[in-house]
Amino acid sequence: MTTPKYTSSNIKVLKGLEAVRKRPAMYIGGTTERGLHHLVYEVVDNSIDEALAGFCDEIIVKILEDGRISVEDNGRGIPVEMHEGEKIPAVEVVMTVLHAGGKFDSDTYKVSGGLHGVGVSVVNALSARLDVEICKNGNVYHQYYEKGTPKKKLEIIGTSTNTGTKVTFMPDGEIFETLEFSFDYLSTRLRELAFLNKGIKIILHDERTGNEHNFQYEGGIKSFVKYLNENKKVTTEEPIYIHGNRDDVEFEVAIQYNEGYQENISSFANNIHTIEGGTHLSGFKSALTRAVNNYIKQNNLLKNEKVSPGGSDIREGITAVISVKLSEPQFEGQTKTKLQNSEVEGAVNSIVYEKLIDFMEENPNEAKNISLKAILGARSREAARKARELTRRKSVLESGSLPGKLADCSIQDPSQTEVFLVEGDSAGGSAKMGRDRTFQAILPLWGKMLNTEKARIDKVLNNDKIQPVILALGAGIDDEFDISKLRYNKVIIMADADVDGQHIATLLLTFFFRYMRPLVEQGHIYIAKPPLFLIQKGRTKRYVYTMEERNEVMKEMGSTGLHVQRYKGLGEMNPDQLWDTTLDPERRILTSVRIDDAIEADRMFTVLMGDDVVPRREFIEANAKYAQLDV
Repeated sequence: MTTPKYTSSNIKVLKGLEAVRKRPAMYIGGTTERGLHHLVYEVVDNSIDEALAGFCDEIIVKILEDGRISVEDNGRGIPVEMHEGEKIPAVEVVMTVLHAGGKFDSDTYKVSGGLHGVGVSVVNALSARLDVEICKNGNVYHQYYEKGTPKKKLEIIGTSTNTGTKVTFMPDGEIFETLEFSFDYLSTRLRELAFLNKGIKIILHDERTGNEHNFQYEGGIKSFVKYLNENKKVTTEEPIYIHGNRDDVEFEVAIQYNEGYQENISSFANNIHTIEGGTHLSGFKSALTRAVNNYIKQNNLLKNEKVSPGGSDIREGITAVISVKLSEPQFEGQTKTKLQNSEVEGAVNSIVYEKLIDFMEENPNEAKNISLKAILGARSREAARKARELTRRKSVLESGSLPGKLADCSIQDPSQTEVFLVEGDSAGGSAKMGRDRTFQAILPLWGKMLNTEKARIDKVLNNDKIQPVILALGAGIDDEFDISKLRYNKVIIMADADVDGQHIATLLLTFFFRYMRPLVEQGHIYIAKPPLFLIQKGRTKRYVYTMEERNEVMKEMGSTGLHVQRYKGLGEMNPDQLWDTTLDPERRILTSVRIDDAIEADRMFTVLMGDDVVPRREFIEANAKYAQLDV
């Protein structure tokens, strides 16, 4: 066997934007839906930087009918003069050269987001076509590119008294797995940006559907927190607002507690959502824990309590937003999910602690409510610890760590398996007989499912309807959840096609969203759609799934000799029918449960499953025309 030669000819030099097209994931995190939408955020971030510099107050984002995206702002407009070093117009430098842009000049942008100056050039590289229009100097300038390469020189195409930049692009189908932009996906980020930059107007319009959002919030992150808590019962009327500036770190924090048990903290650095947190988040958490424990100690609120509140107890029921702005942010990884600047932690910690101590002294009733909630949280945590130990002991003692009613599959590779959570023992029995045992597992559910929206973690862990689900999935729960231990790739909810079945499905989805959220975020949850009717004529059988479909099929098959069977529940179907309609991967209908807009998902679960009746009634009244009656 000859050894391949390794010479200078093996060294590839990728010029211009070739490197981006060769390794797009290095720059935008991937070529799936996430990477596709990241393109839009990078263009919008340039407009936001103009707003932060004080030159832009309106951004219009459009999903065009042909699938392109346009982003238009009323900022200063990208410079069009010849670049002294590159000998081409400055806009062409920005569009075609990596690490080029005003963000590297601290006099131009004190604070900026984006991808360290590679943002819009990366968008250009990964677009089949990109057009840029600039209103500046009384003129309208235009240039277009294909796959990052200029196809004509910058030219004047008109006049205008306005200033600003408009970028319109079509992502390259050779690069991306999907070219379909999600209105909800974009809404999440654009809403965040409007909250984080108070006063700026961001309009999102979808020409495909006519949907439009107009985001503008004068209250900034205080409005953000109130929005997140809109349908929850809050314990403090107005959010606690803290802002400060130390060591060139400018930051603001808004905090409001509600009567629920979920911790909901969002952190941002230079407008970038730091999903994995970082030094700003750890500084905030440390300050909050110290301040509340200090108040509890000074006011002797523990008395005979056996456990004292830890950080997670103090954050139970909190909704908070932390936003920091700094000139030289350091992030983990290119896509920036964790802030690393060490100076930020100390700055946030010290100022938040001081301001919280002042707040508690000035507002003793609110301080006491926060403290007592934390003490109750500590009791719950201790009860949850005992429940976890009990669950672990059960898992060791009972049939090799699996619940007794689970009919497992024979394949051990989780990537090849699926589990059906089936409403009722009768349907569960049919599903066990009708399934393919090699890769399909069945877990029957019985009795009334717990509403986890209104339950603390200790009650969730002790619930005999929830415990089998936790044990069967094998990945733990809440802060101990580890998706790498998940025993099944697909978790499929199979409930009756009636109101009760829909309610059970919603209860399960609430549980997964609150206590196993990565399952939903990473696309492991599905809902099976069983048929409503079986229509027979002689030997011809047709399963139908809606009333409208039933009527159409009956017309097709004729009015004589028809036998129509209405399925009141899964338990009425025999194993063969269940396989044919709901279990067989070749013929079944599965709905993938996904989160395009996590904020709206959180609000919706609160509306549907929370304590407040008024928003639930309003939702039902608004959506009654879309409901399917079970008669």
